[in-house]
Amino acid sequence: MSTPPDLTTDVLIIGSGPAGASAALFLSTYGVDNLVVSKYRWTANTPRAHITNQRTVEIMRDMGIEDQVKAKATPHHLIGDTVFCSSLAGEEIGRVRTWGTHPQREADYVMASPSMNCDLPQHLFEPILVSAAAERGTRFRFDTEYLSLTQDDSGVTALVRDRSTGHEYRVRARYAIGADGGRSKVAADLGLPMEGEMDVAGSMNIVFDADLSHLVEHRPSVLYWVLQPGATIGGIGLGLVRMVRPWNEWLVTWGYDIDQPPPELDEAMATEIVRGLVGDPSIPVTIRSMSLWGNNKMYATRYRQGRVFIAGDAAHRHPPSNGLGSNTSIGDSYNLAWKLAHVLRGVAGEALLDSYEAERAPVGEQIVLRANKSIEEFGAILEALGVHETEDTEAMRAAIDSRRDATPEGARKRELLRKAMELKNYEFNALGVELGQRYASTAVVGDGTPEPEYTRDPELHHHPTTWPGARLPHAWLGRDGHKVSTHDLVGRGRFTVLTGLGGQPWVDAAAELGAELGVEVDAHLIGPGRPYTDLYDDWARLSEIAEDGVLLVRPDAHVAWRSATLPEDPAARLRDALVAVLSR
Repeated sequence: MSTPPDLTTDVLIIGSGPAGASAALFLSTYGVDNLVVSKYRWTANTPRAHITNQRTVEIMRDMGIEDQVKAKATPHHLIGDTVFCSSLAGEEIGRVRTWGTHPQREADYVMASPSMNCDLPQHLFEPILVSAAAERGTRFRFDTEYLSLTQDDSGVTALVRDRSTGHEYRVRARYAIGADGGRSKVAADLGLPMEGEMDVAGSMNIVFDADLSHLVEHRPSVLYWVLQPGATIGGIGLGLVRMVRPWNEWLVTWGYDIDQPPPELDEAMATEIVRGLVGDPSIPVTIRSMSLWGNNKMYATRYRQGRVFIAGDAAHRHPPSNGLGSNTSIGDSYNLAWKLAHVLRGVAGEALLDSYEAERAPVGEQIVLRANKSIEEFGAILEALGVHETEDTEAMRAAIDSRRDATPEGARKRELLRKAMELKNYEFNALGVELGQRYASTAVVGDGTPEPEYTRDPELHHHPTTWPGARLPHAWLGRDGHKVSTHDLVGRGRFTVLTGLGGQPWVDAAAELGAELGVEVDAHLIGPGRPYTDLYDDWARLSEIAEDGVLLVRPDAHVAWRSATLPEDPAARLRDALVAVLSR
């Protein structure tokens, strides 16, 4: 007989970063037993990821912890004046209103979601996720390194090592999630195919404390881009000063040539870089940490091998441009968790799990390419300033200064710079990239209508639609005189039916179907005299169905199926759709 494993669980999660910790939170919320192992002693010890977009905040709203996120975050109104300058104390080259803070764009963001974006550094976000997951039943084992795994028809056996004692033991799970980051051993062990390359450029992070309020409080932002030809390490000299906490905790990112030996970064060199980018050689600086890292351009084309899945940076590896990393990682886990929960309960077929890869792999590819393209788009600013034409530091400075000239050439340069700054909207105001996913898989049942066309730029703008596969549009409804989002009616691990006056047969069918299939199906009839009313008539415009039509919404707030009107046999139609979505 084989030796029994030391621990058993339904889902083993390898890694406690945004993907792993959020997967644990979702699974525990859905009542699924799960265990997290992490080779690190605790959660992230540096700020790393920070921009927290609306999709992530509304997912945390579904989990009931949006208030905890908002309490720790720097709010929307303080994150948006991205500055390009010679130093924080030096001359401004220009500014871009970012993360939806431009008056013309802010309405798009406010109308798109019940939750606004914010800035929540990873070292503050991860403990919120871990704490909430642990309260709901997740077991965490830190200082525990994943070594290997084997699979069979009924589960996964992983070998792990307690790093504090060296003791090795086995964990048996029905499924496993590899959320072990950009150097994922799980993905490598599974042999999952990847496109692209790693370490295409070198960067360093320097985390420091300094009171910079006198330089930034009047132009609040999370990002200050500094252009200093020849500074410190030579070259064009493009660096970033990033706010961690307003206005005394900061992170500097500075590039280095990946093809050369890495710089020997010490506290003296770090302090010199910081003071140079700040533009004040006398400012008191306390260096907190220093690290080197590589910019990547790689994504997995497959997210599953048998009973093991990958999520987060294990699947998509890219620079921090666009602020997509942790947000997409959490989106991966949100997509996967409800599917695992339904399969583990025995109310969905195993094939439902195939839809995770079908839906999330295109998203991973999109955001890797988008983030890298955003870096390339900095080239337009450098070209507009003329610094790409020479390697001579003084010539670069002269080229930058020439934009001040009252000459035709100065005017041309200023016009080029305006256009180059506008291009950065694709990095800093890409609402469509953040909210616009339209899934295509077996977990979506089409209604026979063609996909709606995009009327505006699909990367910059969100196009709300209830076309099956799209995220449910947000609209404010009324309940007892208070505003409630359509997103507050869905989620919590359940399917939801949304209909209007004349749609009572859908509500009745949902109750019968839920009992028959053993699946939670909530139902809400929206209209006057009902618990939820269409306060501003926004829902009537956004729902894209008649009052007696229906939306079947998945636990992750994506539309699974819809019927524009009431058919002859609504119960049969709803049943067919739900059975198909669940791969029954």
